[in-house]
Amino acid sequence: MNGNSGPPTALILFGPPGSGKGTQAKLLKDSLGFPHISTGDMLRAKIASDDPLGWRVKGLMQAGKLVPDEVVNQLVTQRVQDPDCEHGFILDGYPRTIAQARVMQPWLRGLGYDQVVIHLKVDYISIITRLTARRVCPSCGTIYSVTSSPPKVADHCDYDGSRLLVREDDRESVVRARLESYDRQTKPLLDYFAASGFPFHEVEATSARPQEVLSMIRGFVER
Repeated sequence: MNGNSGPPTALILFGPPGSGKGTQAKLLKDSLGFPHISTGDMLRAKIASDDPLGWRVKGLMQAGKLVPDEVVNQLVTQRVQDPDCEHGFILDGYPRTIAQARVMQPWLRGLGYDQVVIHLKVDYISIITRLTARRVCPSCGTIYSVTSSPPKVADHCDYDGSRLLVREDDRESVVRARLESYDRQTKPLLDYFAASGFPFHEVEATSARPQEVLSMIRGFVER
């Protein structure tokens, strides 16, 4: 672990929908002790706090517009200077554009952070199979998989008997559209990082268990 033994680490995590990125962010937070910084969570918090920036962000999102880079940059630069980021942090959902990355890299360097970019690679057929097999209980929120962890009674929750639902964003047409959007938005950014000279690692996560993926990522961070 980075801890007090060297420069703090900015761990920048990428992965398509269904790649297990959320799982890895949680495991890494617990394992490394680094805070997990999600720009989506920060934007939602600003909206909930009812402050002027929240009003601006809410209006843009309701109009279907992107939040400007300068707003997102400001949120992240403020957040990483909090005391809990002293030894490192995990960035999830940022940067989303090359323009954001070009702002991010110099100020992280100026703050003395080592930057490590991790891209979780997962076969898209596996992602589609995994997500379209997912079922959720509308009452208690328990998630099942009809292929790997099915309920005891088909289509019904083990805990309260509610009929399980397929989330709208788990339908195959929606999953494919999300993956196509991820490719369009993220591939140029990954190419940018690969050519930037900073540590950039692609982790094959199609068939690896979450703890195996965690071990690989930790290995890259600890180097």
